[in-house]
Amino acid sequence: MAPRHYDITLPDLTGKRAMVTGASDGMGLGIAATLAGAGAEVLVPVRNREKGEAAVAAIRSRVPGARLVLHDLDLASLASVRALGERLVGEGEPLHLLVNNAGVMTPPERRTTADGFELQLGTNHLGHFALTAHLLPLLRAGRARVTSQASVAARRGRINWDDLSWERSYDGMAAYQQSKIACGLFGLELSRRSAAGGWGLTSNIAHPGVAPTSLLAARPELGRSEDTTSVRVIRWLSSHGLVVGTVETATLPALLAVTTGDDGGFYGPQWPGNAGGPPGLQKPWPPLRSEADAARLWDVSEQLTGMRLG
Repeated sequence: MAPRHYDITLPDLTGKRAMVTGASDGMGLGIAATLAGAGAEVLVPVRNREKGEAAVAAIRSRVPGARLVLHDLDLASLASVRALGERLVGEGEPLHLLVNNAGVMTPPERRTTADGFELQLGTNHLGHFALTAHLLPLLRAGRARVTSQASVAARRGRINWDDLSWERSYDGMAAYQQSKIACGLFGLELSRRSAAGGWGLTSNIAHPGVAPTSLLAARPELGRSEDTTSVRVIRWLSSHGLVVGTVETATLPALLAVTTGDDGGFYGPQWPGNAGGPPGLQKPWPPLRSEADAARLWDVSEQLTGMRLG
């Protein structure tokens, strides 16, 4: 069986400015290319400049005339996040679309960000929380749509409130689940706070299902010297159109969410188990539903990042 393909129709984004984190490869690159193809100017913030330049070239080969702007950003450094935020706010151009997409997954040994946070929490959630806080004036000016990427890993797990940075014990998958639950709680809380505060934002969350991206592949910078067994299995299933999606189909929930999705909605693949299938609206999983947890996480995130969002 061949891999599945699904079509979604995006609105005309001419005159809109978008930012996609993690756009140097995989899903992020596909999301950025599709938004550029719909007419948006896309800001591409990357940690590795050489990889970013290759991504920009790849997008332009797919979308001749694409309007792309490369920026430096390391989400594992609050100083780097602040530098980009201050630069863009200084330029003063409204931002209309933001996809908080970048992430790292399950380094075999505990690693920390430049600021001492466990790497997955610090990169996947706190970096994006701080980035959104810095960009809030531009997002409000653009009455922006913000989509934060969760994961099927957020179907279960919890926030480890007593040891957020996993200093006393480290479980890579539990820490990843925590980070992606945090992404989901943040995106839904941003929707509620925008509505209460009159910020004018539309905020929702998405997840890509399961697809053969680089998250579980060899990542020497994370201490993973070879592909995991999981990614090998996922590649085989994907190539045969079974159970899981492809890198292309994995982009669709976030694209749907950030362009036309409901405020406070949750978008993902629609096959049973949500690992693959066409994108659509779904009910948030239990770990994402607690408004008390979301409010607590918001307060903790402000304390840890030193950024007040709102």
